[in-house]
Amino acid sequence: MIWRIVLCLLCGYGFGCISTGYIVGKLNHVDIRNYGSGNIGTTNTLRTLGKKAGAITYLGDVAKAMVPMLVARLVIFKGEPYAELLGLYVGLGVAIGHNFPFWLHFKGGKGIAVTSGVMAAHDPLAIPLYIVAFAISVAVTKFVSVGSLVIVTIFPIWIAIMDHNEPYFVHTLVVSLVFMALAYFRHKQNILRIKNGTENKIGQKVAVVKEDDGKKQGA
Repeated sequence: MIWRIVLCLLCGYGFGCISTGYIVGKLNHVDIRNYGSGNIGTTNTLRTLGKKAGAITYLGDVAKAMVPMLVARLVIFKGEPYAELLGLYVGLGVAIGHNFPFWLHFKGGKGIAVTSGVMAAHDPLAIPLYIVAFAISVAVTKFVSVGSLVIVTIFPIWIAIMDHNEPYFVHTLVVSLVFMALAYFRHKQNILRIKNGTENKIGQKVAVVKEDDGKKQGA
């Protein structure tokens, strides 16, 4: 069992290192790390490059979590009593790879899009709850970070309610709590900015100078 968990984490990490926001930025001649929060995730890509780039980044990050998770659960470990647990470990590896990609000097995103993909793959029935909770949280506070933290907090609560009779329930619950802890850790600066009243609200834009434009100006 242990070697399978390690293998799932490593495979997930590889998928997580596909840094969608960074790639989308480069395709638009922008290093996303030089703008806004410096983050390569969906929110910073949205603020920096607009809705289309933000949507592509989100879908890419969700897909890189869901696809390997579902393959692990429904193909590789199909029929195993702990298939869902191993799928979660793949997702956890993806989140770690997304947050700490080795090829970007371990400076990645915050893992919310990835985690939302993990949550959707784990139990699609919870998707409406996550969407409503996120939408209400952001509508009330105007902070995407608050909505993000709300849904990752709901994740272990949902598992505690819905999966308590499943094999390896405690193990699954612990993994979901790791997802939540990782998200809070990556959002510690957002939490501080909210306390200080300096957190960016939804809809705020970032002024961008494309790499090609910068080269022309420096010529």
